[in-house]
Amino acid sequence: MRDSLIGLLVFIALAITPLFVGQYWTGQLTNYLVYGLLAISLSLVWGYGGILCFGQAMFFGIGGYIMAVFTKGMIYPDLTSSYLGLLAAMAGSAMFALALGYFLFAGRGISGAYLAIITLAIALVLERLMNNWYALGGYNGLLNVPPLKLIAFGFSYELWDRLPTFYIILGIVAAVYFGVTLLVKSPYGLLLTAIRTHPDRLSSLGYSVLNLRLSVFSLSAAIAGLAGALFVTLDGFVSPTLIGFTLSTEALIWVAIGGKEVLLAAFLGAIFTRTAESWLSEIFGDYWILILGVVFMISVVLLPRGLLATPIEWLTKRRKPK
Repeated sequence: MRDSLIGLLVFIALAITPLFVGQYWTGQLTNYLVYGLLAISLSLVWGYGGILCFGQAMFFGIGGYIMAVFTKGMIYPDLTSSYLGLLAAMAGSAMFALALGYFLFAGRGISGAYLAIITLAIALVLERLMNNWYALGGYNGLLNVPPLKLIAFGFSYELWDRLPTFYIILGIVAAVYFGVTLLVKSPYGLLLTAIRTHPDRLSSLGYSVLNLRLSVFSLSAAIAGLAGALFVTLDGFVSPTLIGFTLSTEALIWVAIGGKEVLLAAFLGAIFTRTAESWLSEIFGDYWILILGVVFMISVVLLPRGLLATPIEWLTKRRKPK
């Protein structure tokens, strides 16, 4: 209950932030919200499902490309609905994760460092593939991706202005966050804890460990695909860099610094890290990445649960009765 209240307060604080910052930072914060959504997807599959995916950005990029193809009318010129694009991005990312997950988890399965290396290698392969797929723009990607178009009660509105775009994205991210929070607190969340800690015992009780891993892997991919679809509508382009090594590594750092086992901490980790990157790069130039690396090492060594997860867990911890 307390963690839900803290989450609500965080989103209320985010909602009033544009009142105190300019148009530039409102636009930047909108992008950071999307990155936070990617962090939530990685926290779900890594922190709760126990699946360390080094290539989470590949689902982000797949969602982005599907959204761009749909909204640009490259498949059906008369069908460019943003709603269908978002659904297709989520479904396409989830289906790819389902096929990939079956390859990784079926039989004896792959886990640990081997799983991390394989997912990273697949992300690199996909990035190279998109670099040479000239029908989808090749190295340059796809430009002029339309913004989100809202259609309701016979009216249509394209989200060009930064302030309404910010609140729409904030609403989507909040809905996903609270939905996933309810999910991990349900009996399904207990099963995720079991497959992370004692998969053999769970299997002996009659549960299918494979199906549970496929479900959380696909769900996290769908959330990452949604984040990618939203991102391309904000920036107006999609390129192979959204799939490969760089963004996947950054997402791991966000979640590790925030705290992989607390959804809110992972979400805030992405926002705070991206904000810190902007400020540090202005102050220290190219040395900002060295400072970020030091913070990452401190987080891993001294606060393994995360810089943000530790105080959040302290706030939400109930006092034991005397």
